[in-house]
Amino acid sequence: MKRVAMKTLALAVAATGILAAAGATAQEDFPNRPVNVIIPFPPGGVADTVGRPAMEAMGRMMKQPFVINNRPGAGGATGNAAVANAKPDGYTVLVGLASMVAIPPAERIGGKEPTYRLDQFAPLALLTADPLIAIVRAESPWKSIQDLMADARAKPGKLTYSSSGVYGNIHVAVEMLGHTADLKFLHVPYSGGGPANTALISSQVDFTLAGLASATPFIKGGRARALAVWGDKRLAAAPDITTLKEIGHDVQFNIWVGVFAPAGTPAPIIDRLRAGLRQVSTDPTYLNTLEKIQTPSAFMDAPEFTKLYWRDAQALEQTVKRIGRLEETK
Repeated sequence: MKRVAMKTLALAVAATGILAAAGATAQEDFPNRPVNVIIPFPPGGVADTVGRPAMEAMGRMMKQPFVINNRPGAGGATGNAAVANAKPDGYTVLVGLASMVAIPPAERIGGKEPTYRLDQFAPLALLTADPLIAIVRAESPWKSIQDLMADARAKPGKLTYSSSGVYGNIHVAVEMLGHTADLKFLHVPYSGGGPANTALISSQVDFTLAGLASATPFIKGGRARALAVWGDKRLAAAPDITTLKEIGHDVQFNIWVGVFAPAGTPAPIIDRLRAGLRQVSTDPTYLNTLEKIQTPSAFMDAPEFTKLYWRDAQALEQTVKRIGRLEETK
């Protein structure tokens, strides 16, 4: 009986060793099959216009396809949650936006259990970080941000703006201005930045905010006019657009695009993904694509990006709470 037990134990130990060796080999060979890349918004928004060429470059660097899967819904929460709860093996990654840090506190304010926690993500790299800009249709009566604000003051709650979703980047940024300038706008949420832009161009709303990457085609095509930058300085690629700070409103909001893996992904795989993203940050084809959409690279490796991620989480939670209180009083 003792011999049988010893033999069973020996087999178990051997099996454990084989599994451990197989796991180590799988990590060393990563990736040996396509990687699923979830972008939690429809095509056309900044997450897609920046994330898609970045992931194409990742595929070239790592010799496996990084397959884009646009999974919109709930202002990005649907796609974010899918990655948060995915198997932490490196084969599912997220191209996320700054708004992802505002969603859990927003859901708590709404009395819901958050669909994900911020500690369920491992930040890998920051790709870009641009301030949002306000845009209106080219034929609109507002020639400047002062014109728009004056009309909003004369008609409280009447001017409409489209957003990428409730408590998303655009919603938060517009409400920051509303709080600072004592203005009220009517929020019309959509499923992402792309649909929000389309809503503007098709005359469904009066204005919207967008990253320069997604706004540039409309501006260059003569269909939209840029009014103001939600940053502390003018954009090098668009120096004629005034900042809110210049007109007396110190409102800033950077819409960053970052890449994440599920928390718990093995360190060797995290390191491989980080190394690939570092290569992407200097890839000529990728950088040329960013230049065409007038969005400079703002690469930041995991340690620095993690600090930014948690710093923004704290700052945006305060804004979300203020918006929540405003909603309760309506």
